[in-house]
Amino acid sequence: TGLPPRLDSWAAFDRSVHALTDLGVIEDSSKIWWDLRPSSRFPTIETRICDLPSRMEHTLTLAALIQCIVRMLWRLLRRNQRWRIYDAFLVGENRWRAQRFGTTEGLIDFGRREIVSMDELVEELLELIAEDAEALDCQAEVATARDILKSGTSAERQRDAYASAQADGADHGEALKKVVGHLIHEFSTDL
Repeated sequence: TGLPPRLDSWAAFDRSVHALTDLGVIEDSSKIWWDLRPSSRFPTIETRICDLPSRMEHTLTLAALIQCIVRMLWRLLRRNQRWRIYDAFLVGENRWRAQRFGTTEGLIDFGRREIVSMDELVEELLELIAEDAEALDCQAEVATARDILKSGTSAERQRDAYASAQADGADHGEALKKVVGHLIHEFSTDL
């Protein structure tokens, strides 16, 4: 589970999987629950780190961002350039910050050695992947990342709906029903 280890080749991944399958510890690579992993059945990468947003538009944004990031990394590889690689401990700290604070507290930019706001990080990311978003024709989808920051994540909006219901006098059960109603509305918004 969690972040995958750094593997330098497909052969290294394959050896790791076979070490576990040969011992009967797992059936196949689909039983490896990393946040990001090669698919066991398709020539794709599965990303499992993101919670499913409650709005289709935001789900499309995440998919477009992931596709653009993968394409950008491929471009760098083709140009014989590299992306900075940081220790899993440091990357894990940013993962924890994202889980704990959502979009409100920023992430650590280890190159700059400072905490950078999500607004600034999203703008940097959109600039980095602009060429890729154009090539994949998903500029509108990736630009919606700005809207997610403004309107909050699904989790933030759910907490707001709960707090609003309680402020209006709802007890815990009634407030949870308001959250469910909020989610039903959000799920149907972009359909």
